[in-house]
Amino acid sequence: MARNRDAAAVRVFPPAIPLVLILIGVGLNWLVPIDFGVEIPTPIHCWIGGTVAIAALVGLGGWSVFLLRRDGQSENPWKPTFRIVNQGPFRITRNPMYLQMVIVCVAVAIAMMNWWILLLTPVCAWLLQRLAIMPEEAYLTQKFGDLYRSYKRRTRRWI
Repeated sequence: MARNRDAAAVRVFPPAIPLVLILIGVGLNWLVPIDFGVEIPTPIHCWIGGTVAIAALVGLGGWSVFLLRRDGQSENPWKPTFRIVNQGPFRITRNPMYLQMVIVCVAVAIAMMNWWILLLTPVCAWLLQRLAIMPEEAYLTQKFGDLYRSYKRRTRRWI
C-alpha cells in the first residue's frame, strides 16, 4: 500500500477490521456458543440481516464512494484528499463508509444469529475509530484547518 505524504496515515485496510472480527465471532460461536433460545438462523433472520447489510452497503457505502469519485477523489484513506465532501450521507456523518462497516457487522450477526459478532461490533467501531478515523481527522485538520473544523462542528463523527 503506497502512501503519499499528503495522505492520511491510515496503516490498515479498514474493511479488514470488520471482516476479521466477524470471523473471530464465527470462531468463538463454534467454540463457545451463546444460546438465547434461537439455535439456528431462520429465513426471517437471513432476510432481515441481508436487507440491512445491502441497505448499508449500497445506501451508505455505495453512495459515499459515488460522491467521492464524482468529485475526482478516491475512497481509499491513504490517497490524498483535495476537497471536503459534505453532501449526501456526508451531511449526516463524517464517516459513512465506516458506519456502513459497523452496520454490516450487526446485519451479519442478525443473519447468522451469532451473538459473538454482535458483542464484537463495538470493538469494530473502536478499532475503526482508533486506526482509521483518528488518523484521517488529523490529516484533514492539518490540511484544511478551519474549514474542516467547521465541518466537524456541523457533522457528527458517527451519527
